[in-house]
Amino acid sequence: MINNTTMHTFKNKIAIAYDFDGTLAPGNMQEHDFIPNLKMDIHEFWKEANEIAKKHDMDEVLAYMFLMLEKAKQKNISIKKEDFFQYGKQISFYKGVEQYFDRINRYSAAKGFEIEHYIISSGLREFVEGSSIAHHFKNIFASGFMYDANNVACWPALGVNYTNKTQFLFRINKGIHNSYDNTLINKIVPEHEKPIPFSNMIYLGDGETDIPAMKMVKMQGGFTIAVYNEDFIPTENRKRDPKDICTEIVSHQRADFMAPANYTKNSPLDILIKRCIDKIVAEQELNKM
Repeated sequence: MINNTTMHTFKNKIAIAYDFDGTLAPGNMQEHDFIPNLKMDIHEFWKEANEIAKKHDMDEVLAYMFLMLEKAKQKNISIKKEDFFQYGKQISFYKGVEQYFDRINRYSAAKGFEIEHYIISSGLREFVEGSSIAHHFKNIFASGFMYDANNVACWPALGVNYTNKTQFLFRINKGIHNSYDNTLINKIVPEHEKPIPFSNMIYLGDGETDIPAMKMVKMQGGFTIAVYNEDFIPTENRKRDPKDICTEIVSHQRADFMAPANYTKNSPLDILIKRCIDKIVAEQELNKM
């Protein structure tokens, strides 16, 4: 006799969540155009942001967002929402990123599964929303500003740091498509009512700030992939080789796999993501049986 209380529910939906900076695009998104527009050295900007955080015992994400507004005001640079969208349009991506989403969607659809793509990033949602790949995402969970009546950024509305990234995985799991509603996060929801189980999730990140999210997805039966820039050149702001960081993350069992951040067809990363999809499909088919 089958015990119905222990039966798994068939779910033919897969969530792939991505960090943004260093995962889909090299460097930090503010470094592409915003900081250069301030006529400020990139290293000096981040150094000053970190000093503000230390001085005020402040979250580093909120510190850099505060500094963006302050420096823009000092330089008389417009900081309307549409300005941030324009900065996002200038972001360049790793090889194959812009073609990857449609291709991986078709691969999954051929197996009867739908993919939902999500961003979970400490970067700015406005920049991501202005980028060429924004339309591929079901939701963009990232730091962002609030705006006054003239649509000018005036205050941080949301800061996404390395520890609270995990809450957005629960939002995906429970089908909560906003950042403000916390009533459902802690509510007990039967597994069969959750749109996407953790075992149907794949998380891609590039570094130490992704470790809590990676570890949680991995522990809950999902798949985690650490990616690195294979064309990395050390700078004053980034001296450690990303490949070494990813090797350490995998060796410490925080992530399952690692691969260069190359999203072209049949690249190691492309094949790895497809194999993760294959395993999710196979396990769900077994659950169905």
